[in-house]
Amino acid sequence: MRAVTFVTCVLTGTLFGATYTFAQQANDLERSAKALELFLQDKEDHKEYCPRLKWEQPKLEVYKKELKSQLPKGCKK
Repeated sequence: MRAVTFVTCVLTGTLFGATYTFAQQANDLERSAKALELFLQDKEDHKEYCPRLKWEQPKLEVYKKELKSQLPKGCKK
């Protein structure tokens, strides 16, 4: 009886861990997709709205961390 309870606990813990890992990966994927969308939109908006402003676009990792536009303040959409 104890062996069955132990196996049940191990399987439950394993499934919970797998679910958490899957949820975390899905969240990471969603964050990466949003960051890429912002990165590409900033690139396009800079060319269209403020090409004369000197701006070096940050790396994609910055967008993943901040999840917001990185356009300079003088560049308005």
